[in-house]
Amino acid sequence: MEKWIRRLRIHENRLLIWANRRLNHTFGFRFLHRWMSAITHFGGATFTICCSLFIALLGRGEISTVGWKCLAALALSHIPVALLKYKFKRLRPYQALPDVNIGLKPLADPSFPSGHTTAIFAFIVPIVINASIFPIFIIALAIIIAISVAWSRMYLGLHYPSDVLVGGLIGTLTAMAVQYFWHTPTGN
Repeated sequence: MEKWIRRLRIHENRLLIWANRRLNHTFGFRFLHRWMSAITHFGGATFTICCSLFIALLGRGEISTVGWKCLAALALSHIPVALLKYKFKRLRPYQALPDVNIGLKPLADPSFPSGHTTAIFAFIVPIVINASIFPIFIIALAIIIAISVAWSRMYLGLHYPSDVLVGGLIGTLTAMAVQYFWHTPTGN
């Protein structure tokens, strides 16, 4: 078992280095770097909470309900994130691995799982689940943003692939649970 875990860590570190460095030498680096440095903030509390409230308070009918679902998923999803960060206390890649490129504001709290990835998926999944009430370009943009935020966390040297994967799963599963258990009164 220990040998298997060691192999997984080696492969995860390779994937992280590829995401963090190799793309730095590709065509369009400046655009990619600016995109990743900006889009990563879309997974932050300020963006996701403000957007959820905007949809909830300014939307009408089903769209407003989706905003409240986003907000509920955001709040609930960060309970397991906080517990896992406290339990595992994993160092961030730039703290544990040599020569990892980092963004302008390195974080010092534990790496596992990615809170930004959790937040963006908790925010985006209720919108995607309720795709029939949104224009298709909103759904496509939402998916691009969620994937970009997740990738940016590795690109900026802040999270390992497993941090991002688990964060995405927590956000997605929490949002799906909120959708499943949310009961909207009918107008009968």
